[in-house]
Amino acid sequence: MPIGVLLGLLSFSIYAVGDAITKGLAGQVGVFQIQFFVNLFALLPIVFAKGEAERWRDTFRLANPLLMHARALLYTVATLCFTFAVTTIPFAETYSLAFLAPLFLALLAVIVLREQVVAARWIFIALSFVGVLIVVRPGFRELGAGHLAAVMCALLAAAANTILRIVSTSEKQISIIAMNGAYQLVVCGALMLPGFTAMDGWQLGRLAIIGIMGGFAQILIIRAVARTPASHIGPTQYVQILWAVALGALFFNETPDLVGYLGLALLVAAGISTVFSDGAQARILGRWSEFRARRGEPQPPIEGPDL
Repeated sequence: MPIGVLLGLLSFSIYAVGDAITKGLAGQVGVFQIQFFVNLFALLPIVFAKGEAERWRDTFRLANPLLMHARALLYTVATLCFTFAVTTIPFAETYSLAFLAPLFLALLAVIVLREQVVAARWIFIALSFVGVLIVVRPGFRELGAGHLAAVMCALLAAAANTILRIVSTSEKQISIIAMNGAYQLVVCGALMLPGFTAMDGWQLGRLAIIGIMGGFAQILIIRAVARTPASHIGPTQYVQILWAVALGALFFNETPDLVGYLGLALLVAAGISTVFSDGAQARILGRWSEFRARRGEPQPPIEGPDL
């Protein structure tokens, strides 16, 4: 198994464990307070994220300041929505709704980036959406604010990732991470003050664990993508669904019924098929481009897969 895939599996597993610890803080610490301290501790591993050619003093020298500020704000609100969802609704339902992000990302790619999305990708995305509907089953039971927050998380995260695709080639890696952290600290710090709750050492310790784990998980993903094609890393994020089912059952007495399991299975299968179909398309286009080059014909641009 490629090292990048292993790093991806490890990274998303760390995220899932951190989310489970966050869920355990429900009712003890407010959402804004959780996010502030998690991001404060997440700054500790940032020293490992700086590229060799990057300088600390250039961290906030941005090539696209407006887009970078917009992305950081969208990402901040998305994480707040996710934290609220994971502390109010079942673990598996939070993840299934958050995995609507690829659907929103594909729509934004067409509308904003003017990209072409092949029919096979739309089919797999539609199947993913059906899987989410089977898990959540709107109309058959009451849905709450947590479900809406999870959907908003998916939409805002897709918007943030759309901007990331625009700025990723011109902005420094450390700048992207630092801008997110700065916005999280400022926004969540201001919002947590009216309802600030004194914490004991165990609660603060859990927030430190979540933050440090999340910081290292983000670095692992960066390292994974640098070593292995993105089409191979994409499916590793679906390990979070497995963690959600296992951790939800072990610690929160949350066990999906048979229909829920079928919906989760459809969501995972369609999601993985989407990424692999993108990778196959890129390989076919690459080989066709090589063939045309050997014949001396003009070569069309090759687009990489979307995560």
